[in-house]
Amino acid sequence: MKKKILYIGNKLSKHGSTTTSIETLGEFLENEGYEVFYSSSKKNKTLRMLGMIFSTIRYAYKVNFVLIDTYSTQNFWYAFIISQLCRIFKLKYITKLHGGDLPNRVEKSRFFCDLIFNNAYIVSAPSDYLIDSFKKAGYKNVMHIPNTIDLSNYKFTNRELLEPNLLWVRSFSAIYNPKMAIKVLFELQKEYPNASLCMVGPDKDNLILESQNLANELQVNVKFTGRLSKAEWITLAENYSIFINTTHYDNTPVSIIEAMAIGIPIVSTNVGGIPFLIQDKKEAMLVDDNAIADMVIAIKQLINNKQLSKELISNSLKKAQSFDWKIVKLQWFEILK
Repeated sequence: MKKKILYIGNKLSKHGSTTTSIETLGEFLENEGYEVFYSSSKKNKTLRMLGMIFSTIRYAYKVNFVLIDTYSTQNFWYAFIISQLCRIFKLKYITKLHGGDLPNRVEKSRFFCDLIFNNAYIVSAPSDYLIDSFKKAGYKNVMHIPNTIDLSNYKFTNRELLEPNLLWVRSFSAIYNPKMAIKVLFELQKEYPNASLCMVGPDKDNLILESQNLANELQVNVKFTGRLSKAEWITLAENYSIFINTTHYDNTPVSIIEAMAIGIPIVSTNVGGIPFLIQDKKEAMLVDDNAIADMVIAIKQLINNKQLSKELISNSLKKAQSFDWKIVKLQWFEILK
């Protein structure tokens, strides 16, 4: 008989938001024969919360597991409320951790975190960073299940790093620090007048307009695409030579895993789970948070040292292969059996 799963999370791509694991992992599980119900795709946060509550009650006696995307900011409270509903209905629930700031959430909201995580069937952590943090906090039922991609969807492209043509792929949110990318380009254009930057992603904190104004003020060559589908930005990436990630804090961003899979060298801030995912000068170039000058230096190193660039690309491709669904699905099968 088919195993049935209720997946609780922010299913908001139809409203222009970035696709999250509720859609990617959910689809992977459906393709493997699981029956998956979803909540919620409501844009309004209150209606989304009400939808999640209603769905949990509706499917309480119809599903085998509830899978809850668990974030560190406001959406943390979705996870708290639904997890406690699951306890009332004696439902096995799995919290799937997201967000590099969850360790701080545990410190700030220890009472509520204990109610969620101590009673979870499994706490699924996509990175060693979160596993280490949660185990130090005393949580016992933590399992490493990495974020996953279907590697067959990613075309590897050989690149010549002649000019710093930069690609940035995140939502325009303050935590992802999009203005840093523009300031890095400004510094690079002093030496590389033809340098360019393409910024892909939806507006989340009304930062696209601010970023556009900054680009105009600095007179730099920035292309803003808005949100693109995965296939669209992967095709677009063939025209760019370096992937930059400017986030203030993070966990295990799928965009970096995808960049590794398509063969574009990466320069990133070394915050949160990033250094647990990619090692400095082995799979990427890592710099401190908001270190504009250091990111410029790292990009120049990649351009001037072709051997280093080739090594990073080769090593990161090998790393990306470990995130392929064909491998990761075995871990999901184990806990959902």
